[in-house]
Amino acid sequence: MRHVIRFIVSAIVLGVVAFLVPGFRIAGFGSVLLAALAIMVVGWLIESLTGHKITPYGRGIVGFLVSAAILYVIQFIVPGYRIGFLSALIASLLIGIIDIFVPTTRSKATS
Repeated sequence: MRHVIRFIVSAIVLGVVAFLVPGFRIAGFGSVLLAALAIMVVGWLIESLTGHKITPYGRGIVGFLVSAAILYVIQFIVPGYRIGFLSALIASLLIGIIDIFVPTTRSKATS
């Protein structure tokens, strides 16, 4: 159940960030859900290959850059999702800030 809640929260955050960031467009609700799913899958693959230090919502410069790269690359997978490189950087920063207040992953203290 917590995976479903994390997915829903991630989709909402993605939709809000797309609304706020110029140059970031998601065509509709279906594209938001598909993009959130694609981001979660790509994030999971990166975590599997590199460990938990580099995640789409990871802290630090590496996590920030990986998150921006994921946001940018997803546009080639998800129809109706478009983002420029600078917009991906801004969106990554906003997602990181939002994640501080509305975490989409469990903290180590509660694991």
